[in-house]
Amino acid sequence: MPSVAITGAGTGLGKALAFQYAKNGYKVYLLGRRNAPLQIVQHGILQNGGEAEVVLCDVREIASVQIAFQRIEKLDVFINNAGIGIFGPVMDYSVDDIDAILDTNVKGTVLTVQAALPLIRESKGRILTIISTAGLRGKVDESLYCASKFAVRGFTEALQEEWNDEDFTITAVYMGGMNTPFWNKSKHVKDPSNLKAPEIVAEQIFAEDDGRKEIIIDR
Repeated sequence: MPSVAITGAGTGLGKALAFQYAKNGYKVYLLGRRNAPLQIVQHGILQNGGEAEVVLCDVREIASVQIAFQRIEKLDVFINNAGIGIFGPVMDYSVDDIDAILDTNVKGTVLTVQAALPLIRESKGRILTIISTAGLRGKVDESLYCASKFAVRGFTEALQEEWNDEDFTITAVYMGGMNTPFWNKSKHVKDPSNLKAPEIVAEQIFAEDDGRKEIIIDR
């Protein structure tokens, strides 16, 4: 049975990806900071006859990341999905906001890719980084979020060059906003219900997860 590890797997796109890969025969490692949402996702996967394991992991902390990936014996796909958004005019961002975004979205990406790499190299597998259209162009009131996603885009494209002759791959995934809890603490999007369902996005990601350099959901 192939296996996939997904960060931020308790809610939103991470949750949708977990169900999508599970129903297609993957054992899913559910990574995240909060146990309760992960347990709910695991229960749903098990109820549908799939296999899933909860692995607590704070992507901002190197020790937590290392311990989490030590629990994974074999890995075919790693999906770097964990991320947060803080929005508003540039002058409104506090140092805590800056640290929170960069530690989760950028540092967390680097740390988890480093930890997953030995497993992916061994399986000749695939890494996917969830970037969003905020990594393609600037957006009003998203300067900090865009900065983090442009960084992840650069990191991913650099690794594609670095690993050009390797027999494993890393894919950049770009999508627009989705109807997920991502917007719960923000007034940036007034009505998320008008946005695309994460399940639709997860279906397309799974269908195109073949080692290509980019998966474009939205531009």
